Amino acid sequence: MIDRFWRAGARCVLASAVLLPLAAQAATPAEFVVSAGQMRALGVTVQRLDKPRAIRGLSYPARVILPPAQDVAVSAPVAGVVEQVLVSEHEPVVSGQPLLRLASPEFGQMQLAALQAANRNRLAQQALRRERQLFAEGIVPERRLREAEAAASDSRAAAYQAEAALQLAGLDPPAIARLTAATHPLQPSLTVKSRSAGLVVDLLARPGQRVAAADPLLRITDPSRLWLDIQLPAQRADAWAKDRDITVIGRSVTARAMQAGAVVGEGQTVSLRARVTAGVGQLRPGEFVQVQVPFVERTDAWPLPLVAVVRQDGQAYVFVRTAKGFEARPVTVLDSAGEAVSVQGPLGAGDAVAVRSVIALKAAWLGESGGE
Repeated sequence: MIDRFWRAGARCVLASAVLLPLAAQAATPAEFVVSAGQMRALGVTVQRLDKPRAIRGLSYPARVILPPAQDVAVSAPVAGVVEQVLVSEHEPVVSGQPLLRLASPEFGQMQLAALQAANRNRLAQQALRRERQLFAEGIVPERRLREAEAAASDSRAAAYQAEAALQLAGLDPPAIARLTAATHPLQPSLTVKSRSAGLVVDLLARPGQRVAAADPLLRITDPSRLWLDIQLPAQRADAWAKDRDITVIGRSVTARAMQAGAVVGEGQTVSLRARVTAGVGQLRPGEFVQVQVPFVERTDAWPLPLVAVVRQDGQAYVFVRTAKGFEARPVTVLDSAGEAVSVQGPLGAGDAVAVRSVIALKAAWLGESGGE
């Protein structure tokens, strides 16, 4: 009997020990009194909420790159020796502008092959016209006409191929026409011309240098369009806002995100490609910058300074100004970026949230409830 009464008393003591902290926590008032004079003395300031929106994003490293279509590599069309370089590095050029001259025996052979192919094609076409006339008069059989047609077709194709090789080497169509018409002598050197406007950024050729076919000579870029290659942490690969501008820190440059990479890199980062929409002249291809990437817009999140949020027993709170003082309202922190956080909770437009001397308000709140 005594043992039964002892066990019952122990259970009561244990229940009291568990319920007392819960009762103390439940007794913590949500609202506590703080006068205007006390606010001034404590240095408390408030920020009035406007509307739910996303916080400004974190800063991430980015490299300025050229779109693939903006970077043109000029290579040697034929083997030869660089006679003269006609442009300098960092010089702007226009389409069709001469860049350098190559002395090339191979180019001379190509011209000779084109001239011979043109001559054979003219003879084949004359023979075809003669065979057609003879066939119409019944002098030759149809077989000879078909053979002449085949020979003319082959010679025409060979002439086109020889002319295409010269055009690929950089000779313009009027010059090819003069050459194949035998009204112009063979050229001892080839002038390499620019096929697009831009800026010479890498000049590799030097006078007297011997080059092989396809050796790089120089690079021309068009810096009027640039991209940013941004490295985002993998866990934020889908958190960026697709319809908001990315800003370059310290410069009046904005960009718009295009797409994120599908593969995570060695540093657990994802490459986000963005197109520069304003301030292109302030960037140089190849340089590294810091950019700010905005978060996705939320309709239920409020942006606040990081110092506006306090924690008590694992729960985040903010202090909202009331007629009597302040009210501690529980919130959930959704995102953080530097000195800003995005919170979700019982807040509304027009609420005045304490953003300075918040620790003093927490002490007053816990002191009124008997907390430490």
